[in-house]
Amino acid sequence: MNAILRRIGWVALLGGLAVIPAVFGPYYTNLFVNFAIFAVFSVSLNLLLGYTGLFSFGHAMFFGAGGYGTALALKHLSGLPLLPAFGIGVLAAVVLALLLCPVVVRVSGTAFAMLHLAFAQVMYVLALKLRAITGGEDGIGNFPIPPLTIPGVVSIPMKNSPENFYYFAIVILGLSVWLMWFFTRTPFGQIQLGIRENAKRVDYLGFKVPQSKAIIYVVSAAFAGVAGSVYGLFHNLVSADGSLGALVSFAPIINIMLGGIGSFLGPVLGTAIYQIIEELFSRVTDQAELVMGVTLVLVIMYAPMGVLGMAKMLRQKWFAAPAARDTMAKAP
Repeated sequence: MNAILRRIGWVALLGGLAVIPAVFGPYYTNLFVNFAIFAVFSVSLNLLLGYTGLFSFGHAMFFGAGGYGTALALKHLSGLPLLPAFGIGVLAAVVLALLLCPVVVRVSGTAFAMLHLAFAQVMYVLALKLRAITGGEDGIGNFPIPPLTIPGVVSIPMKNSPENFYYFAIVILGLSVWLMWFFTRTPFGQIQLGIRENAKRVDYLGFKVPQSKAIIYVVSAAFAGVAGSVYGLFHNLVSADGSLGALVSFAPIINIMLGGIGSFLGPVLGTAIYQIIEELFSRVTDQAELVMGVTLVLVIMYAPMGVLGMAKMLRQKWFAAPAARDTMAKAP
């Protein structure tokens, strides 16, 4: 019965995603694509923060590496197909993570967080200063976006075709979420949790903690690069403030805190809450960031495990009360 309900749920989800452009129109379709991008970005950080206990203040550098890698490839390599350009962006994020691995995997806690804040700021300054490469404050915009081509089969235009790009983005981002979920369900996912709870015990059991951290770190960076590359293609613009700024690094942290740290779907829910609050309040006030800040403070004070954590706690209390009454009734 559960398997049948699960299949029905998947069919309903896929059907709902398929009809969004036709039902909601271009504006809300684009809003949903933006949500999906930052949901993937937030889940990629949660692989480090929620599952491995590694708090990064600079995850935007991988998001930006993905965006800049794809944009530079499309700008300078004439005739480059879409998927290889997308792959170059993801590869740029992976290479950056591999370069940082020898340093960052040997630290944790505050040192890990602040080290990433420093590296992210270095990347941000480089993006501003290397104007000949990155476009400086203006960024790289209006670069060619080729069609999605399967040689000899089909060629689907992407530029100036929001509906086609929506389906391309949702397939890429949806597959990314599934792959990250699968990663947490493998035996290596248990090592992640072990490192979070007690790294010394994991080392005692024979697993090399720095090397394990390095694998998790590169996987997390790769999916952040996926989100950054799709973001650059979506906006046809990659800039220092839009892809590497401090607010970009803080966005997934806020989403994780809102939805529920340590829960796989928590960042997705948190991203949805963030987008809804921002969309609603930006229509009536230019202080939407202030409202978001107050919301975050309230969540940290009264629901430190996020919305999903609070829901789990309420569910436990709801079912615990009848059980306690039954126990008391049966007592002699």
